Amino acid sequence: MDKFFKISARGSSVRTEVLGGLTTFLAMAYIVAVNPTILAAAGVPFAAALTATCLASAIATFAMGFFANRPIALASGMGINAVVAYGMCGSLGIDWRVAMAVVLLEGVVILGLVLGGLRKAVMDAIPLDLRQAIGIGIGLLVTFIGLKGAGLIMPDDSTLVALGTLTEPSSIIAIVSIAIAIILTILKTPGGLLISIVVAVILGIPCGVTPLPTEWNFGLDFAAFAAPFQEVDGTLAIFQVFLQPALLLFVFSLLMSDFFDTLGTAVAIAKEGDFIDEKGDVKDIKPILTVDSSAAIIGGFFGASSITCFLESASGVAAGARTGLSNMVVGALFLVCAFFAPIFGMVSGSATCGALVVVGFLIMSEVGAISWKIPELAFPSFLIIVGIPFTYSITNGIGLGFIAYVILMVACRRTREVKPLMWAAAGAFLLMFLLV
Repeated sequence: MDKFFKISARGSSVRTEVLGGLTTFLAMAYIVAVNPTILAAAGVPFAAALTATCLASAIATFAMGFFANRPIALASGMGINAVVAYGMCGSLGIDWRVAMAVVLLEGVVILGLVLGGLRKAVMDAIPLDLRQAIGIGIGLLVTFIGLKGAGLIMPDDSTLVALGTLTEPSSIIAIVSIAIAIILTILKTPGGLLISIVVAVILGIPCGVTPLPTEWNFGLDFAAFAAPFQEVDGTLAIFQVFLQPALLLFVFSLLMSDFFDTLGTAVAIAKEGDFIDEKGDVKDIKPILTVDSSAAIIGGFFGASSITCFLESASGVAAGARTGLSNMVVGALFLVCAFFAPIFGMVSGSATCGALVVVGFLIMSEVGAISWKIPELAFPSFLIIVGIPFTYSITNGIGLGFIAYVILMVACRRTREVKPLMWAAAGAFLLMFLLV
């Protein structure tokens, strides 16, 4: 085992790797409760979504450990699951199985880019400022979803949104969950987000906020399994994507989000784990990207939304994890969680509010890295950041920023700096806005 995972060669130990894996799991375990809750809004049965989330995350995390041997855990991506639930299934009203087919196709495309060596070329075409803005915009959207789900903000006919009734039990529990989550995050308490959820669930029982289980079935629910290949209106879900060309734009949108979120995550973890070279490039990044791309396919197939690298893995790396052995611990814990659907079904929107708000807060830390004094880069970045939450669409936000970037670069006579792939992307978004 030591030789396979290169534990000693990387200055680690089995004990350190196990503790690092446990730390990573505690930092990201909130996804076990949050993802099924979000997907349930899309029509996915909660128990099936939980089974899919746990099994797909476990398989992908094991794969990263075996094939890439890096301490990077994977699970259903926050932001992408919001696109599935509130964008495709909510706004467009498509069946959740068709949405999972879109996720699977996105994984196939992005895997092809990796194997063909094109993923890095696409990455290089988009300015760093715009890449960072995408993540920040998603962070704001995730925060908005958390506050809305808890009733802390609500629709208003005159102001569009307004503050909810703070004396409502659901609001009180949500405020408590936010306070606990942010305090424990500041104190760097391992599993702080998970603790905030657990405390909020317990406090929500006497307040009538926590829904109690109606049955105690601890088996697995495979209703979401092979979702893209289940029938929808007499046709396989995956064929429905090609019958609705507008959905192909979501394939592109998810690809963009998945693509840059993964790259940023890999770089951040590589810096912490000391597997980045002097040029700032992640060492042996191809197997990492290959597993991540394959994970999107796994997520779509299982019905768990896109599975992607989690930035919370940095907590395990900070605890000393340096090899894929830590992933074996994370994966095993995900498998255990798959059998506790009734327990996780007690998690309300108020309970997960704190975790979602803190995730948005942590992502916002990148806002200072944007070149705000260079308008031709800053303004497109700004449009992406505000466009994603204000339009409730990651696709729209990215599109507005890309188009603005190309226009401003032309206006500033910096046309030669715009890569061909950026011209193509901006043109595709413009076409989307005109046709959809």
